[in-house]
Amino acid sequence: MTVYIDSTMCDDERRRELYRGAIFMLSPGHSATRLCALAADLIREAFGPMEPLRVHEVVPAEECAQILAALKPRFIHHSKAKEYLAGMLAESGCDLEKTYFDVPRLRTAFPGDYLRSGIAYAFHPHRDTWYSAPFCQINWWMPVFELHSENCMAIHPQYWTMPVKNGSNHYNYHKWNLESRRSAAQHVKSDPRLQPHPEEPIDPEPQLRLVCNVGAAYLFSAAHLHSTVPNTSGVTRYSIDFRTVHLDDVRGRIGAPNMDSECTGTTIGDYLRGKDFTPLPEDAMALYRDGTETEYAQPSPAAGSS
Repeated sequence: MTVYIDSTMCDDERRRELYRGAIFMLSPGHSATRLCALAADLIREAFGPMEPLRVHEVVPAEECAQILAALKPRFIHHSKAKEYLAGMLAESGCDLEKTYFDVPRLRTAFPGDYLRSGIAYAFHPHRDTWYSAPFCQINWWMPVFELHSENCMAIHPQYWTMPVKNGSNHYNYHKWNLESRRSAAQHVKSDPRLQPHPEEPIDPEPQLRLVCNVGAAYLFSAAHLHSTVPNTSGVTRYSIDFRTVHLDDVRGRIGAPNMDSECTGTTIGDYLRGKDFTPLPEDAMALYRDGTETEYAQPSPAAGSS
């Protein structure tokens, strides 16, 4: 497996390498730095006088979950978040006419077992493709504060070409949105929501832990098996991630190989064009729909009313 540091490849070449399992790390750019600064400001505002990196030492987990339940959507929907993200894509060589992204999400990883469920879910080894992501999806991940090898994310490269028995055949993205997504903050001690897990032992070694500077980003395919590192650093990790797809790859059904994903539904409707934040064209999205988007459609506000 190859890791590229500040590669000068064009985006077309970079995507081809990503679909072969390569990983790219990009140094902080102007827009990426602003996106992380926005997140840091919102985090500090949400926790007030408390030190965000050590909030687990002074705030009960239930209270922290409620703070995060307000903080995370505020970041996602902030008027500047999409603007900075689009700027970051342009500065990274992406064509904003054809590159589509989903909204940036703020993640947390607390030390020990303080808060590992629901709103601060500590992800077990998984592929995003188990969660109905298209195989042309590229994941972007970046730290908001200083990162350590003891609180980052791990990629498990040996599974790039090795299938894993898993529960993705029980997962449908549209059903998840309808029944499970909004209840995240309610699950503090455990998380009963049905999510795809490995159904056989996973050997965590070798694993690749990329430790980068604030505002730097690393890119990897949605088909890579990856997980949240058990946080033994003593401080909370805050990170941003988002995903991209390229219109040509969506239409051409180009992407990473499918080793073991059997989920239904699709996230294809979540992506917004970098240029103007409009959805993918209908003909492109239709290639990925399987009918379950209608079966599990969100009810209209008037549904059930008399």
